Amino acid sequence: MIIDPAKSSFQENHKIMIGSILPRPIALVSTISLDGKNNLAPFSYFNGVCSNPPTIMFAPARRGYDGKTKDTLNNIESMKEFVINIVSEDFATQMVSCSTDYEPDIDEFSISKLTPTKCIKIKSSRVQEARISYECELHKIIPVGNSGPGGGFVVIGTIVLFHINDELYDNGHINIQKLNPIGRLAGNKYTRVQDTLEIKRKIKPK
Repeated sequence: MIIDPAKSSFQENHKIMIGSILPRPIALVSTISLDGKNNLAPFSYFNGVCSNPPTIMFAPARRGYDGKTKDTLNNIESMKEFVINIVSEDFATQMVSCSTDYEPDIDEFSISKLTPTKCIKIKSSRVQEARISYECELHKIIPVGNSGPGGGFVVIGTIVLFHINDELYDNGHINIQKLNPIGRLAGNKYTRVQDTLEIKRKIKPK
């Protein structure tokens, strides 16, 4: 089967993408508005960019029903900062409760019963239940696609502070079993990191 995305709706293209780009890591992004209101929302178009300096990206799409930008993006544009909280299975249901498009004055920490905790270098709160969080300063926002429904942005942030639970950190490595992260699939499905395999790559000859 060959599908030309130019002849399909953005909804149809979206379903193909989320059904084949998987599993996807989840960034539970916490921000604060200019008037001090917390916001918390999950994004699964998320990954690392580089490590010098440590840099991440995530992609908040425009709202599919009206094309407006989301509160997360609006807050980052205003405050130039945000927090990436890594999602573990034990608060996955609370994470999903933050995915609704609430009005800007609604605090998703209160909706989800997750706990806001002060950061050190930025004003946004991190999620206390998260075993790993990144305090980030905005590097760049790149508009991508159309300016209506289906378009989006790439948000690139520099990590200025790592928060890592002591039990996860072992000689520079993260214990995946203790982190117990979940990955996003299509629809309402998620996956666990429990069935892994190891494939060693060849070392470059001297």
